[in-house]
Formats: sequence, structure tokens, C-alpha cells
Amino acid sequence: MEWVPDVLGEEFTQRTLPLGADDEGPLVATLVRALPRRTWWQRIAGDRRELTDVDVLYVHGWSDYFFQKPLARFFTARGARFFALDLRKYGRSLRPGQTPGYVSDLAEYDADIAAALAVIREGVPQPDPDADGGTARPGRRLLLLGHSTGGLVLSLWASRHPGEADALVLNSPWLEFQLSRFTREAVLPLVGLHARYRPLERAPQVDLGFYSRAQREVAEPDDETPNPEWRPAQTMAVHSGWLHAVLAGHAAVAKGLDIGMPVCVLLSTRTAVPTSWSDALTRADTVLVVDDIARAALKLGASVTVERIEGALHDVFLSRHEARQDAYDRLGRWVTGWAVVR
Repeated sequence: MEWVPDVLGEEFTQRTLPLGADDEGPLVATLVRALPRRTWWQRIAGDRRELTDVDVLYVHGWSDYFFQKPLARFFTARGARFFALDLRKYGRSLRPGQTPGYVSDLAEYDADIAAALAVIREGVPQPDPDADGGTARPGRRLLLLGHSTGGLVLSLWASRHPGEADALVLNSPWLEFQLSRFTREAVLPLVGLHARYRPLERAPQVDLGFYSRAQREVAEPDDETPNPEWRPAQTMAVHSGWLHAVLAGHAAVAKGLDIGMPVCVLLSTRTAVPTSWSDALTRADTVLVVDDIARAALKLGASVTVERIEGALHDVFLSRHEARQDAYDRLGRWVTGWAVVR
């Protein structure tokens, strides 16, 4: 497959990644790319921006896809190549007849990530496999960036693939069940039973659409309007097989992952329960219990920075202006510090 224009406009291209098939038909992932722009002087004298040797791979959350253009520009402005992956059965990768977002094991996404990395590393000089005992890395560094469920997926992937990436940034990662660790441990066997015999049975859920409304209320004028078929105002159906996969991921985090690279976690300072609409929902995470996520984040590895952002939504980079700017400022400081250490 070749790169073709993306729905986000001229800065972005996309490439379809074939992944075989399952019972619902052909599977694909979609890789979206934004490249840094260089001035004539940078082309002649060399690009000295701090992230010129960095590739970023972004993975979205549940009931979501990549559409955050300012996030891509944050990295390309610093010289990085930015890539975003719409996982199988999400967004650009969703095909007719497929159950949106469904997998029975989060490790299934290893194939999506492997296909994306193969494309990202095309044309990049690869190390001699016999050098350094086979541990030599490509000349470019890899920064992983995950939101919500994507943060859980990338955390588990990084734990299973030590040495494959250089940094992990998590935007409100879904690292623990909303109703506490004890509830997760209690319901996991029951959900597992349903997952075994009725994996596509719908789990009970209530979503009044307030999180989507909060994002609309605080949107910036140049924000991209999400495609409602790819990012519905009310979340996609949750199936027992998928929920069991997520709870198993939470259990793995609770045991500790020992991710051997620096990790930055960005979170709101507070959680709000979205039972009825109020302006408070535009200044809090209405999806996760952020204090529980902050505690769970410390189980990811030995080097974890937790940034708490006043007034942030669940996606900190889609918050109201002040919180959004604070999130970018904090990310900028962290990335700058990480970039100078090789």
C-alpha cells in the first residue's frame, strides 16, 4: 500500500496496513503521517531542532480515532516525524460488518504496532544484527504516545517488547478499573465466564454523551470536528470479550510492568461523575478516577513522571484553552529534558 491524502488535510497522509482476516472479514490498521517542515536554511545548514532524530507513534483510546492535528504539530514543530495508528476496527480501519473496536486480547494489537513500525522504519538504516550482541537499535529514537485505552495498550506492549522504544507518554491512560481494584478483582472471573461463552454479549453501560458535549463546549476555533461515525457522541457498545481483555490488562499493570524507559503521565487534577450536565464537567475527567490512575502509573516502571493538570478533560489536549496550554507546556518541558539524554 502507498501513502495517500488523509481526511485531515494537506499536512497529513495515510497508509493502509493489511493484517490478514478474522471471522468478520479482512483486517487492516491505518497509519497517519505528518512530517516536519524545514526552512531553506535548515535544509542547507542542518536541522538542529531537539527532536529531529525522533519518530512519534500515537495510539488512540476507546471509541476514538486520531484527529488531533495540534498534537501532531507540537511534535513536527520540534523536528519529529509524527505517526498515528488507527487500530483494527476503529476509525479509518473500520470495515462494514465488523464489531467496532472488538478484540478478545489486547496483545492482538502487537500485529498492528509491528506493521506500523515496519513502515516507520522504512529507509532508516538498520543496525547490524550481529553488533553489540544483537542489541543495536536503529539510528532514530521512538517515542510512544497513548491516550486512554491506547495508553494501556502501549504500556503492555512496551513491557512485552523491552528495548524497542525510548520513551512513553500517556494521556489519561486507562490503567485501572473505574470502580477500584477490589471491584475489578471481584468482577474479573464473572466477566471472564461471559467472555468465554458469549464474547459478543453487550456489557451494561451508561453514557449520556456529556464527555462529548464537554469537548464541544471548550473546543478551540481551529479544532477538527470528529467524524461521528468514527467517534460517536455516546461510546460504542462494550462487549464482554473486550472488557475481559481490558480487565486482564489492568491486572497486569497492578502486578507491575517494569517498563525500562522514561514514562510521562498527564492527568486531570479531578474526576467528576457525569450524572447530570453542569459546567464542572468541562473542567474534570468524567471517564476515569484520576487518583487511582495516578497510583497505578507508579507500577509502570522505575522512572515515571506524573503531571496533574488543573481543569483538564479526559483528553488533556482537548481541554479548555488554559488547561490545554498547561498540558502542552508540561509535555514540552518533559520532552526537552528527555531529548538531551541519549
